[in-house]
Amino acid sequence: MLANGGYAQVDGWGFDAGSTVLFGGVPAVSVIPASPRRLIVMPPVQFPGQTVDVTVVNSLGRLRFRAQPASSPTDRRDLRLVDPSPTAADDSGTVVGLCPVPCGIRWDHGAVDVRTRNHVTFTGPADAPVVMLAHGFGCDQNMWRRIVPSLAVDHRVVLFDHVGSGRSDPAAWDADRYASLSGYAEDVLEICRELALPPVTFVGHSVASMIGVLAANREPDRFAALALITPSPCYIDDGTYRGGFSRADIDELLESLDSNYLGWSATMAPVIMGNPDRPELGEDLTNSFCRTDPAMASVFARATFLSDNRADLAAVSVPTLILQCSHDAIAPPEVGSYVRQHIRGSRLVTLAATGHCPQLSAPEATAAALREFLEEVR
Repeated sequence: MLANGGYAQVDGWGFDAGSTVLFGGVPAVSVIPASPRRLIVMPPVQFPGQTVDVTVVNSLGRLRFRAQPASSPTDRRDLRLVDPSPTAADDSGTVVGLCPVPCGIRWDHGAVDVRTRNHVTFTGPADAPVVMLAHGFGCDQNMWRRIVPSLAVDHRVVLFDHVGSGRSDPAAWDADRYASLSGYAEDVLEICRELALPPVTFVGHSVASMIGVLAANREPDRFAALALITPSPCYIDDGTYRGGFSRADIDELLESLDSNYLGWSATMAPVIMGNPDRPELGEDLTNSFCRTDPAMASVFARATFLSDNRADLAAVSVPTLILQCSHDAIAPPEVGSYVRQHIRGSRLVTLAATGHCPQLSAPEATAAALREFLEEVR
C-alpha cells in the first residue's frame, strides 16, 4: 500500500505552482513543483491493493491515469516513491532516497497529446497504407511539401515536427530526453501508439533515418518498412570507416553553432543543401534553421553529429530502402554503401542529385523512388 507520509514523484512537463494532483477525485495533501518537469506529491489517503484514478492538471491541460500498487519499490516508471520528506528530492528533482516501506506505484501510461506535442498532421485517404515522414536537424515537416502530393494519392501520410522544431509544443522540450536520439525515437513510438497507427512505412531524412532505425528496432511490429534518405549512422571518421568528418571538424562545427547560431545557419545551410546554382534552396534551409530556438538546436545538433548508431544497423528486421545523392557534403557515398552492407536485405538507390536534401532539390526523383518502394512493400 501507499501510506500517508509517503511521497510520489511525477515526471512530465509544464509543472508550476498551479499544478494539482487528484487521487480518486481527492486532492493530494501537498504538491511540490520540484522543477518544471517534476512534481513531488503526497497522496491523501491509504489505498491498499486497489487501483485508483489519478488526475494531473497543469498549464497544458488535464491527464488521467490508472495507478496501481506494484510488487516492489523498484517496479515503477513515471510515478515513483521517494523518502517521506520533501528534502528527498533536490531542486532538480533528483531522487536521493526510496520510501522504506516495501511498496510502490507504477503508472499505466495514459494518452500523451502527441498531436499537439509534435504538431502531427495528416493527408491522403484515411483507409490507405500509412507513410510517416520524419524531418532532419534544423527542419520541420514543411521540408516534405514537394513530395507529399505524390505520396498522398494512395497513401495516408503522417507528418510531424520533432520536439524543439517547427510548430511542436515548446513546453514539451526536455534537454535531458532529447540529448540523445533515443528520446526522439520514443516520440515516434508514442505517436504510433497513441494514434493507433497500423504498421507504418517510416521515411526518415538525415538524422531521422537513425531515429527510425532505433524505433523500428525497439518495436518492429509497428513498422512495415523503412526508407532512409541520406542517412548516416556516424558522422565521424573512425579507422577505415569514413563518416565524412574528423572529430575536430565536428567540434569546430558545434562550437561555431553555439557561438553564433544565426551566422552558422547562414553559412552551413547552403553547404548542406548544395546546388549553388539554385540559391533559393539554400535560403529555404537557412530560414528553417533560423526558426529553430538556438538552445534547442544546440542539443539536437550534439545528438545528431556525435551519435554512433553503426551497431544498431544489424538489428533492423524490416524491408529497408536507402536513398543517397550522387554528391552530398554531409553523407558521402561511402556512408550509404556502409548502411546497405549492414542492414540485411536493404536496397541502395543513388539519385542523380546534389546535396543532402533531395526531397527539396530533386523532388520528382525522390518521390518516384519512394513510390516504387511503397509498391514493393504494400
